Amino acid sequence: MAYYILQVIAFQLAFLLIYDMFLKSETFFNWNRFYLIATALLSIAIPFIRIDNFKNVVPQKFIINLPEVIIGTVTSENQTTTELNSVFVESKPFLIWENILLIGIGLATILFVFKTVKLLQILLKSPKSKAGNLVIVKLLKSDTAFSFFNYIFLGEYLMDANREAILKHEIVHVRQKHTLDLLFFEMFRILFWFNPLVYMYKNRMMSLHEFIADAEVVKHQDKASYYQNLLSQVFETKNISFINPFFKQSLIKKRIVMLTKSKSKQVNLLKYALLIPMVFGMLVYTSCMQNAYSQNRQTLSEEKIAQNSPLIEKIKAIGKQLQAQGNTSEEEDKGLNLLLRIIKQNDLDTELVKEVQTYTSIKPKTKLTEKICDVFNQIQKQGDITDAEDKTLKKLLVFTSDDGFNDPFFDDVINDVDVPFGVVDQVPVFPGCESLETNADKKVCMSKNIQDHVAKNFNTKIAEENNLVGRQRINVIFKIDIEGNITEVRSRAPHPALEAEAIRVIKSLPKMIPGEQKGKKVNVPYSLPIIFQVTEDKPLPEKE
Repeated sequence: MAYYILQVIAFQLAFLLIYDMFLKSETFFNWNRFYLIATALLSIAIPFIRIDNFKNVVPQKFIINLPEVIIGTVTSENQTTTELNSVFVESKPFLIWENILLIGIGLATILFVFKTVKLLQILLKSPKSKAGNLVIVKLLKSDTAFSFFNYIFLGEYLMDANREAILKHEIVHVRQKHTLDLLFFEMFRILFWFNPLVYMYKNRMMSLHEFIADAEVVKHQDKASYYQNLLSQVFETKNISFINPFFKQSLIKKRIVMLTKSKSKQVNLLKYALLIPMVFGMLVYTSCMQNAYSQNRQTLSEEKIAQNSPLIEKIKAIGKQLQAQGNTSEEEDKGLNLLLRIIKQNDLDTELVKEVQTYTSIKPKTKLTEKICDVFNQIQKQGDITDAEDKTLKKLLVFTSDDGFNDPFFDDVINDVDVPFGVVDQVPVFPGCESLETNADKKVCMSKNIQDHVAKNFNTKIAEENNLVGRQRINVIFKIDIEGNITEVRSRAPHPALEAEAIRVIKSLPKMIPGEQKGKKVNVPYSLPIIFQVTEDKPLPEKE
């Protein structure tokens, strides 16, 4: 929705710039009227138009397909840490801007209804007379003049000498149905109340209406007397945005200037041809972007389906079982080795197939063996493995292989593998702890420094600001990536202010020396419980 609105605004801006630079000063008033209505409609329609043939106008190598941006933290299902196994349930982001948009539309609609009622009240209370298909409404104690559909409102204080010219002017508005133009832009203004360009469109259309009516009237009346008529009136009108007022002070000078202007040469009509390349360029842009967006959405959809595939679920089940039991038997190692041989070979040879069949027929089976056999059976059932399934299996087997972290076969997943803090060969090192020799000492040093950092930097005023009392537990989980940066910080706490503060403090940790597994830098998940004890002020006992 936001992207669509930005496109509409961008297209309207381009159309208005062309209008102001090349067309506004021309006397082709009806052409300009058509231009404003057409481009207003095109600006909201073009983002929906998709012409497949245009997607090849721009070479694909120049089209960057950006992934969808997800605002908020998504919990990874295969996230594992040794210190915290919690599920983070996050609510859907509250889209405030959508509510503001709807409130604005509601208020604009109420204002439109109010103006309509106000006009109807004037119509009902005022004397009326018919002149053919026109209805002349006499405005008591007023010198204003305006039209609405086939109703022409004339103030009783208007000078008789000017009444005829004013009536002719308003009849032009009625005959050319100018009210429909203004109602069209009024609807536009309700839907896009936040867009200043809509107001600019409407103002330009109102000016055009006056130029058109003036040009028609002076064909049958002396220009000098018409100028005098414009200048001699008290400039006053009702504040209703969808009527055609005769006296509008801000337009008088422009109307006189346009009346004195010589007619534009017919060759200048070629300026309207500028609309063709502009619309073509916009269609190319939207078609290419929509094609890229559709391809990206399809890719994301396929990835999402793949991540929830039966095979991936069975692979994850092996990982959970490995975590639960810690060690593996010789028979279980054999099954894991067979899995590795399957994904390393492009085509399964007869001998490997026989070995897998023999392995799956073994009885009795341990829990881990059963889960390994489930993966074999699922692969046989599918007949093929997707890229997502292949990567998931690699992330599992990199741990179980003898030298998985140094095997080039796993290079494409090494940077995505998370090694639990409790089992990583070389733990991430907090600045200042480098001189310690053992992993155990570095772990203790790191934990102590993180605790000190949190205790020193945590804003304890949050308790008072949010009326918190008692014991508040905050669970924080984060990663130290292969560059030593703190990433993917998440928290869970009884109050949002505590969660936000915990995230802020953890993100302020210094850059670490990254952890290593089998000589390779790896991502290391880490969890930290924070206990925030809020001391309650107890009143002193009263003296007897």
